[in-house]
Amino acid sequence: MLATSGRSLILEREFRPKIEASIPKHDLQGQSVAIVGLRKSGVAAAKLALARGASVLALDQNETLKPLEQTLLNVKDGRLKTILGCFDHELFDEADLIVVSPGVALENYCLASLLQSGKRVISELDFAAEVLPRCTKVLAVTGTNGKSTVATFAGQMLNHSNIRTFVGGNLGIPLSEAAFECLLSPQEPYQAAVVEVSSYQLEIPNKFFSPSVSVILNLTPDHLERHKSMTNYSTIKCRVLSHLSGRKIAILPMGNPYITDAIASHGNECMFAWIGTYPGIKVDMEQKVANFNVPGIGLLSQLPLDAMKAVGTHNYSNAAIAALSVIGLDVGIDIAAISSTIDRLKAPPHRMQIVHEDGYGVTWVDDSKATNVEATYAGLTGLGEKKAVVLLGGRSKMLDAQGSNGFEHLIEPLKYHRGVVTVSDSFLQQHSHLTEAVKIIFSINMICAWTHTSSSLFAIKFGSSGALIQDTLSSYGVAIPCLRAKDLKGAVSLAKNMAKPGDVILLSPACASFDEFINFEHRGKFFQKLAVSMKV
Repeated sequence: MLATSGRSLILEREFRPKIEASIPKHDLQGQSVAIVGLRKSGVAAAKLALARGASVLALDQNETLKPLEQTLLNVKDGRLKTILGCFDHELFDEADLIVVSPGVALENYCLASLLQSGKRVISELDFAAEVLPRCTKVLAVTGTNGKSTVATFAGQMLNHSNIRTFVGGNLGIPLSEAAFECLLSPQEPYQAAVVEVSSYQLEIPNKFFSPSVSVILNLTPDHLERHKSMTNYSTIKCRVLSHLSGRKIAILPMGNPYITDAIASHGNECMFAWIGTYPGIKVDMEQKVANFNVPGIGLLSQLPLDAMKAVGTHNYSNAAIAALSVIGLDVGIDIAAISSTIDRLKAPPHRMQIVHEDGYGVTWVDDSKATNVEATYAGLTGLGEKKAVVLLGGRSKMLDAQGSNGFEHLIEPLKYHRGVVTVSDSFLQQHSHLTEAVKIIFSINMICAWTHTSSSLFAIKFGSSGALIQDTLSSYGVAIPCLRAKDLKGAVSLAKNMAKPGDVILLSPACASFDEFINFEHRGKFFQKLAVSMKV
């Protein structure tokens, strides 16, 4: 039987938020707002600024984008001007406020200097948070890996329990879209907002973004090409805790030295709950049960997870963290209510997403969101006893000042498999007259010649870092056959020929996608198209 907390409220007591007035709809009337970066977040921020009465100068160096005048067709009063390509930075002098999209580093456009000079420079996240009604409880989720899945699970738990919830931020829909909706319809506020937050969104210290619950799932080297060091990266990530105090809750991983050092500087008096120990949460992977013990909020409960259908054992932990986060929001949901949602939880697209099972009994899984080694490690170990043909590659990320790429950490989940075969670029160049079919047959024959028993896991390298991955794995004694393809289509061709009935073909690249694709979504969709069509 489930134990429920004394603090948790029963669902029959409907959660009715008290609507408090937010800022006036036209609080920026007569002011000029410069929006820097015109992808999704920038466009949403421009809409919000216009709704707040401002004149908007929209800026982006990408000349191929459409001017906002063509996309925001309802703006016809001359308050919007778009400049694409190079522009005079003196234009910032005329702006009362500069809103920076997360994709724009502070080193660009002299933004760091402007911020230091006292100019009003704000992140898109903070610009949106200024407008959110006070009655909207905010759950912020960050970390190197898993934040999209935890945010998605938390949003599903809330929405399945009839709590009107926005889910977005770095995940899908910018927070400025939610703020825009609240501004236009103040009598229908979101009761909760689950916001995935990236380090890019926290580079500028926030003034208005003030979550009720903040989660840092983990912290491992990533985005160091932008943040330069793990110290900077961890300091920026921990800014998600900046406005926590009193009954607000921070959910953190236990034993991470970067986080321990970073949170010491905050000195907040909020409640702490830990991932992996008490007060906090422990997950019994064998029993598939989450155990909660957080005395500060009166929570002593168990949550069965055996009904989960999402692929990957790591999703037990993701669901448990999402559950604790939702309870911490105090919006009228208890463990019993969350338990009824477990079998309905669905991971977001491109996160261990089952594409289909083909006619040969091979399951195709899209984990394109795995853009670093740790994410791929989780995907591999989450397969359990399943055997896989793994597709790795793209643009690898530097993990430290010595230029390590970290692929040696993948040796562990691969160690029970043997045989390495490399089809080098030099071979393909020397035999450019051969057809792709002949090259594939040659590769497979080489594998058969090197393995006395049929191996159950293959790694295929593609993309700009394919050779680097292959060299790293080989130097650390990888015990799996390794082939190299020139692109994802070629990698899928090889995988299709290698896989046996009951196997998994897993796209879990451990790399960014910017060599061959626009982003990980583009890469995942292309993989899914190949998987379904089988015409490769």
